Amino acid sequence: MLFLLLPLLAALFPGGDSGFEESISYRLMQTSSFHNHSWVHVGSGWLGELQTHRWNSSSNTIIYLYPWSRGNFSNKELMDVERLFQLYFNEHQDFYISQLMFKDPFDLQVTAGCELHSGKSCLGFKQVAIQGHDFMSFQNETFLPSPKGGEKAQKACKLLNFNEAYTQRLHRLLSDTCPRFTLGLLDAGKAHLQQQVKPEAWLSSGPSPGPGHKLLVCHVSGFYPKPVWVMWVRGEQEQQGIQRGDILPNGDGTWYLQATLDVAAGEAAGLACRVKHSSLGGQDLVLHWGAPQSALGLILLAVIVALALLTALGFWFIKRW
Repeated sequence: MLFLLLPLLAALFPGGDSGFEESISYRLMQTSSFHNHSWVHVGSGWLGELQTHRWNSSSNTIIYLYPWSRGNFSNKELMDVERLFQLYFNEHQDFYISQLMFKDPFDLQVTAGCELHSGKSCLGFKQVAIQGHDFMSFQNETFLPSPKGGEKAQKACKLLNFNEAYTQRLHRLLSDTCPRFTLGLLDAGKAHLQQQVKPEAWLSSGPSPGPGHKLLVCHVSGFYPKPVWVMWVRGEQEQQGIQRGDILPNGDGTWYLQATLDVAAGEAAGLACRVKHSSLGGQDLVLHWGAPQSALGLILLAVIVALALLTALGFWFIKRW
């Protein structure tokens, strides 16, 4: 039945100028630490780049971060999924300690989920790492050891593959339950996921890269969805040597990016930062170096400078104390 639902992905998120691609993933991320003979679990669920769920390790329950995070699953289905996670956390604790004989302390990282391709297929996946190194993965109803996993990874895969009921259940969760839940999230959260928030942009000078040079910084913030194009240009010509940072999340679900350019001091005049984003409707933001900045840009720049001064002053007082 799943292949009949996959075209819904293309209808919900057609791609193109909307900023959505023809594939999307839902993944669960787990970090479990065993220290002083006790476990600490951190779990989260992500629809693409957006966190939609969190695991409450105190109550062993799922926290739904948005009103639509339940998708179109019934309360009974969600309770069944929650019980599966409770059972999983209890069982895997015994598996790694009692059967694989891992010693205190160690950290376990797990990523599992599914990737949907509109009108085409669905790919389920699960990867396990120990201490940040690949340990084993799950593909086509079979656990496969990582070459770096050593004898313990081979033993783990042998034990898990012997339990056919478990591997079949996991395969069903990744290839059926996960895609259905993901499509439900896309449908229920369509209004939120397809929102368009315009970016704000401002310019500033960075730390001097050397004598006779300037570091030009273009800040772009508050945009959604994530895909954005930022460049330094002279006229219509993109400049060489642009350095772009990672696209970072803001606290409100929007994104931030900065692009820098190292230029000779006498060559800064005539340069501009150009920003393209789906929310702008084809009308690029263009900020010219040396032109008056927007009020918001000046305010944000003033806040950054003030915070830097307060931090330096704090260190000075601590040093004197």
